[in-house]
Amino acid sequence: MEINYVDSLFVFICAILVFFMTPALAMFYGGMVRSKNVLNTNIHSYALYAIVSIQWIFIGYSLAFGGDMFGLVGGFNHMFMSGVLNDVGSVYAPQIPQSLFLMYQMAFAVITPALVSGSVAERIKFSSFLVFITAWCFLVYDPVAHWVWGTGGWLNQLGVKDFAGGYVVEILSGVSGLVAAVVLGKRKNIAHARPHQIPLSLFGAGVLIFGWYGFNAGSALAFNGVAINAFITTNTAAACGMIGWAAIEWIRTGKPTALGVVSGAVAAMVAITPCAGFVDAGGAFVIGLVAGVVCYFAVAKVKHHFGYDDTLDVFGVHGVGGTLGVIFLGLFATTNVNKSGVNGLLYGGGFDQLGKQLIGVVAVYVFAIVMTFVILKVVDKTMGLRATEEHEAIGLDVVAHGEKAYNDLML
Repeated sequence: MEINYVDSLFVFICAILVFFMTPALAMFYGGMVRSKNVLNTNIHSYALYAIVSIQWIFIGYSLAFGGDMFGLVGGFNHMFMSGVLNDVGSVYAPQIPQSLFLMYQMAFAVITPALVSGSVAERIKFSSFLVFITAWCFLVYDPVAHWVWGTGGWLNQLGVKDFAGGYVVEILSGVSGLVAAVVLGKRKNIAHARPHQIPLSLFGAGVLIFGWYGFNAGSALAFNGVAINAFITTNTAAACGMIGWAAIEWIRTGKPTALGVVSGAVAAMVAITPCAGFVDAGGAFVIGLVAGVVCYFAVAKVKHHFGYDDTLDVFGVHGVGGTLGVIFLGLFATTNVNKSGVNGLLYGGGFDQLGKQLIGVVAVYVFAIVMTFVILKVVDKTMGLRATEEHEAIGLDVVAHGEKAYNDLML
């Protein structure tokens, strides 16, 4: 198939939008921590941009999308972009240059570990974080990306569907973040921890929402009806998620918070991510509304019931939202939207796809829990994970980077 330059331009623009989500995430996360940790929290995301950009070119892309080894991981045939730097498309997107597909997928590979950083903010040593998250990219993200999206991946062969990253991005980051939060333990003086600059978080969330259009619509890898449908369902879900979270918060506390409104949008966009190119606007309405309500309870009730300190609620939003999304796909998917998709339970497809989606949930949960735990324990035994109590009290901005975010203002 010849290269289609309209499709290529579309995916190029979407790739830029997804890359821009990483600094947006840095702002979203940065506003929610205490002022003494805002720079450290921000630099986690930027550090991942640097690390993964190199790792993906070196071997990450090849492990995810190059060849296949027993359905578990890709091969080594695309190391250092071997066989990629030309105008020939790949089996994944034959109508766009493979090098463009590599860059689009790199943007996903960058933001996923950046999401994990939100669970361990304000207490992990910066050097240890870099080692942990680099190993995590090699040993966790790349294999699961191959399982789900690689042509020979075992979940792909099973028939599991994931349009834009419900398993690969959302569940993987949320579950891994939860494990990291539990292993690290609670922050000191957690009762006094409050977001220091909510407007910064609101702006970051707004840019995240904007970038998410490229995240989901671009996953069609062509400028076509599926891409437009993904654009519509993403926007619809986000709006419903805002309403769902704000409504339940208003009912329970008497006030809808600004941070809650945007959190509802993010939770709903997480949930629609695996479904965006497979469900219609009606399905998106239900998915967004339910995700807003359920993720609210995951953050406001479940976390406090079990007592874990997931600093920025990565599991409550991304883990829970992603799980809802991949399950809802088995209910609401319809070939009326995507001829290469499936029909879910509510569209005459029976329980077949729902069962496959649940197998994917169990597999990714177990793999993420075990591998993340092992990596963390190895790092802890060799160099230590947790900042000292003194350093935590001072703040990681000064301790790790020798800087203050607000030199003339105490917040």
